Amino acid sequence: MANKLEITLTKSVIGAKPAQRKTVEALGLRKLHQTVEHQDNVAIRGMINKVSHLVTVSEQ
Repeated sequence: MANKLEITLTKSVIGAKPAQRKTVEALGLRKLHQTVEHQDNVAIRGMINKVSHLVTVSEQ
């Protein structure tokens, strides 16, 4: 496992379920193509898995 993950919002949350919107917000993503960096852990991986169709992830 990588130490850090770069998560980028690549699709809009318009039309997404409310739980998915909250997950994207909890990841710290607000605008399209915004990138945030998080530690690689089980909780973050679960959040990414829930909104995998809206984000892209790269390991560092």
